[in-house]
Amino acid sequence: QVQLVESGGGLVQPGGSLRLSCVASGFTFRNYAMRWYRQAAGKERELVATISSLGGLTNYANSVKGRFTISKDNAENKVYLQMNSLKPEDTAVYFCNAHQGWPRDTDYWGQGTQVTVSS
Repeated sequence: QVQLVESGGGLVQPGGSLRLSCVASGFTFRNYAMRWYRQAAGKERELVATISSLGGLTNYANSVKGRFTISKDNAENKVYLQMNSLKPEDTAVYFCNAHQGWPRDTDYWGQGTQVTVSS
């Protein structure tokens, strides 16, 4: 069955770094764009970063541009989110998403990993 499993979350001080990982199984990973979303307590889910199926194109929310980097390893079925210069407002549950728009819209989700930025 389809699985997306995130890891790498935790507690970090402001200015610190974390690297989130998401390992996929049960579908053809290289055919899917991958996205990281986050949801802070009491807020809507927010798209943080996107990478194309072959990894050649990336896009970031303005709030994380220059601090976060998304990468994709199609040989290992993994996607990463390197997060630097973390701020308290980055605190959220981070979700891995696999998206395919053709032949039909298909989305798979992970269970999320908590990131807390606090001193």
